[in-house]
Amino acid sequence: MANKTQPTHVDPLEVIHNANAPDFRKADGEALLSLITEVTGATPVVWGDSLIGFGRYTYLCGKSEEQFFATGMAVRKANLVCYVMPGYQDLTDELSRLGKHKIGKGCLYLTRLEHVDLGVLKEIIQRGVDEMNQRYQVQWDFRP
Repeated sequence: MANKTQPTHVDPLEVIHNANAPDFRKADGEALLSLITEVTGATPVVWGDSLIGFGRYTYLCGKSEEQFFATGMAVRKANLVCYVMPGYQDLTDELSRLGKHKIGKGCLYLTRLEHVDLGVLKEIIQRGVDEMNQRYQVQWDFRP
């Protein structure tokens, strides 16, 4: 099945400002956007209607090649979401030092940036970036 979430030309700040989220979360979203931009050195690209991705990689899905962002974020009503594509299974130490968070398979949920150690968050994002670079030929200068 083809990935329906595709890159767009929408401004990432527009997505953050139009998110169905409280103003403090939108402000945290802007800060997270800057932090991930700093770590990756990549230009953020909106994928679909609300995902903000950095870089692009190609993966095999069945017999077809698909593309998706290498790391990313989203601003939601209840939290900020960081997408670290390799997942969090090897980040036990970093997660123990991060602060208040929840995790899913490839999602890191944060309620407020003030509740986490931003230095540790950078470490987590960098580890994900490093692993993606080892596994794939990530195109960090990607623009739709």
